[in-house]
Amino acid sequence: MKHIPARPPLHGLRRQLRENRGQPKRMPKDGFVRQTFALPRAEAREKAQEWFKAFPKSAYWTEIESWCEMPDDVIQFTIRRLPTAD
Repeated sequence: MKHIPARPPLHGLRRQLRENRGQPKRMPKDGFVRQTFALPRAEAREKAQEWFKAFPKSAYWTEIESWCEMPDDVIQFTIRRLPTAD
């Protein structure tokens, strides 16, 4: 009969995952200012319009970087822009 090795302990992996999930995600250092929102659909649309009005796309390169639909019609999105219009 062949010996089946025991599973390796996973406590170190679990600890590392727990610590990393508690930290905010690191974003690339590319000069953009990013902010993430999770809002009901209507409020998300208003917030995006607010950003595009305050930071026009032509000057700040403002754009919705990513978005997804969450339960209860909540939209989570990350919007980015340049820090100045220079």
